[in-house]
Amino acid sequence: MADSDLSSRDATTSVDSRGDDGQGPKLLDFSEDEETLIARMYTLVGQRWSLIAGRIPGRSAEEIEKYWTSRCSSSE
Repeated sequence: MADSDLSSRDATTSVDSRGDDGQGPKLLDFSEDEETLIARMYTLVGQRWSLIAGRIPGRSAEEIEKYWTSRCSSSE
């Protein structure tokens, strides 16, 4: 049973389900640790998304840029 709990929790990171809800699963589905790391790295290196993505396994530079852009535009 623990396996099914784990697989359902990680479903958005292991399965590409972009057609399901239309939002894109990874765009806003970042863990708190990932969000913190992105914010710290952005402070250090700016918009060098590929450098930031290199520190977060399984994330592309495009995903991180879209995430950051959506967070900045929604907070203003």
